[in-house]
Amino acid sequence: MLKRFITYYKPHKTLFIIDMICAFLVAAMDLVFPMFTNYLLKDAIPNKNLRTILIFTIVLVLLYVVKLIANYIIDYWGHVMGVRLQYDMRKEVFAHLQTLPFSYFDDNKTGNIMSRIVNDLMDISELAHHGPEDVFISIIMLIGSFGLLCAINIKLTLIIFACIPIIIIFTMTKRMKMSKAFYDVRKKIAVVNTKLENSISGIRVAKSFTNEEYEMEKFDEGNTQFRTSRSSAYKYMAEFMSGMRFFVDMLNVVVLGFGGYFVYKGELGVIDLSTYFLYVAYFMQPIRRLTSFVEQYQSGMSGFKRFVELMDTKPDIVDSDNAREFKDVQGEIEFKNATFKYEGSEEILSNINLKIEKGKTLALVGPSGGGKTTICHLIPRFYELNKGEITIDGEDIKDITLKSLRKNIGIVQQDVFLFTGTIKDNILYGNPEADDDEVIEAAKNANIHDFIMSLPEGYETYVGERGVKLSGGQKQRIS
Repeated sequence: MLKRFITYYKPHKTLFIIDMICAFLVAAMDLVFPMFTNYLLKDAIPNKNLRTILIFTIVLVLLYVVKLIANYIIDYWGHVMGVRLQYDMRKEVFAHLQTLPFSYFDDNKTGNIMSRIVNDLMDISELAHHGPEDVFISIIMLIGSFGLLCAINIKLTLIIFACIPIIIIFTMTKRMKMSKAFYDVRKKIAVVNTKLENSISGIRVAKSFTNEEYEMEKFDEGNTQFRTSRSSAYKYMAEFMSGMRFFVDMLNVVVLGFGGYFVYKGELGVIDLSTYFLYVAYFMQPIRRLTSFVEQYQSGMSGFKRFVELMDTKPDIVDSDNAREFKDVQGEIEFKNATFKYEGSEEILSNINLKIEKGKTLALVGPSGGGKTTICHLIPRFYELNKGEITIDGEDIKDITLKSLRKNIGIVQQDVFLFTGTIKDNILYGNPEADDDEVIEAAKNANIHDFIMSLPEGYETYVGERGVKLSGGQKQRIS
């Protein structure tokens, strides 16, 4: 999983390298201050060497200016890199969604899919930016401060590091529980998004039946599940964070106790102990940083896991190896021993044989659920037959590329859908390359041109979300 996550940095390796260089500079400069402080307190200040004090002060100012620039690059360009990764992933997952069959959207709710594309990718973006940077800075700070602590007093340093295995064991134990809890939170967010999307989409129906309270109860059910799940995740996080703070405080106690003992024994100077405390504070910084990183990692990788689950969903309706473009369409359609059933249901069509001559108009009449809409959905290969075949002009539709097949089929759905935008935008959806004259001609053929021209903004009239500003008949003609 982690290896796959790292591959998304490849197109942005220049920004990544710059970010890591700046992270190194920031960490290195943090380690310089205690060294300067130690020298000034032990040498320059007692000897009243004003020139040295002035030089060190100027050098520190210059170093902190460099640190300011490095921090700006980390905070701005580091976030830009994270946003670019998020952009790439969102573009990739949206393109992948376009390849998935109707059956996928039958089984997965809109809110769930949106949660993966929006919420999950936001957390992935934060991890992509802060994760490597935090780990890199922490490693430099740990190694650097460890070396400098050893240089001051190796005995005291070894005592401190003897406590590290306890912290590692504690971290690993809590990490597993946090990972599971945050993944569950992701699923509950998807449930809330699904219920919210469903309720908002059906708000007119709910108001018509005065079912606002019922909709509130349905939403509250999912919202309560999310609250419970999030509270559980925060419980594990609180145990982890408070535990880590306790260990950090205990390390300070250890330094104070054993450091005071070594001063008493004459093995450590008071100024060296003060410098040692400064380095211990810097040593604690990466521990705190890594503590926050663990939470961020759990949240980000939980989102990435759900992203991967979606990306690994393979489309079951694809072009065959020998598929070719569909040209010179005449329109003769034939079903030959066609059998079909939806997953987990009984057969809708059983050995259907049907021939529709070109240029003929055919009406399918039958009871609800009898397969009329299904027949229409099978011709453009929105679903795949279980048995038999469908031909157009004598050619099996499986031997035709999906794009050219669907390009030559016009569909007006039972539940008419218009995209948010203008009337012209929606007419162009059937042929994005059409010019204005072709748009007008299409509208005239659908007997909707006069109505459009009666509107103040004509073809540039905004139709609202899903065409809510138009009547059902008007939406059908435009679609």
